[in-house]
Amino acid sequence: MFRELDDPEWLEWPQHYDRGESAVRFDGLMARLEGDFAARCTAEQDTQDSSEYGRVVVPADATVCRTRIVVCVSRFGSLALVCADNPGAFLGTKEAQAEGELDGVDVAKVNRALVELGYVVVAEELLESYYDGPSRLPSHVQRPTWWTRFFGFF
Repeated sequence: MFRELDDPEWLEWPQHYDRGESAVRFDGLMARLEGDFAARCTAEQDTQDSSEYGRVVVPADATVCRTRIVVCVSRFGSLALVCADNPGAFLGTKEAQAEGELDGVDVAKVNRALVELGYVVVAEELLESYYDGPSRLPSHVQRPTWWTRFFGFF
């Protein structure tokens, strides 16, 4: 799937990217998570110079384990990533669950919202694998990963 989405001509967004459609879907995600967690979430969106569209943060006090949940959304293929605390804080949701920092019910709630809104949930462990696609990533990227390709800054 990553290779199909990777287009060396378009680093920050895919060729037929629709910013308006992305905003509507992202706003729907924000509203859905606020309803599902009965809490006010925060968001960053339309991130400049990045292939990441934005992030929704579920506050720690709304989660079972009292660790915030960060949902990152890419501009490519509606890819989404669910993280405990921050991307890279744990090597995926399974590690965060094993360490008692993330509850399976909370993860399922977020994943269900993402899937129902048309996002494709991608495991952080997979995104951290070495990038070997056709795009020329910027020279400042020292260790290229699929995370860099679909969520990084350019």
